[in-house]
Amino acid sequence: MKTRCALKLVVPAILLGMVLSVPSFAQDEPASQDMHQAGQEMKQAGSDTAAAARDAYHGTERAVKDTTITAEVKSALARDKNVSASSIHVDTVDGVVTLKGNVTSVEMADHAAKLAQQTSGVKSVNNQLLVVSSAMAD
Repeated sequence: MKTRCALKLVVPAILLGMVLSVPSFAQDEPASQDMHQAGQEMKQAGSDTAAAARDAYHGTERAVKDTTITAEVKSALARDKNVSASSIHVDTVDGVVTLKGNVTSVEMADHAAKLAQQTSGVKSVNNQLLVVSSAMAD
């Protein structure tokens, strides 16, 4: 009688345990897929972060080069006696130098552009200098 009573309790408990464990076995594969997907997303996030760091580095490197070019062009203009450097604004973006301002002759504008073009690192010169009479330039 004890055996029968024990079987009545044990068998349903075993069956209940098996029934309750089936969903956890069924979840192993999706959980594995979720973990794999999470790993892939973390790997992609790492790659994106590395790419952003490279872009920031190259952007900073470019900005430093452009600032150096601008300073060198301004120095060349200031040293030259044929150019009124104080009226010329110099800007550099990715090695392209833009000259803006007022000068008193076409020759001065061309000479300023030539000085800029001869500066190390300059890819091209965008000469936007305006020729105005000497009375208007002051």
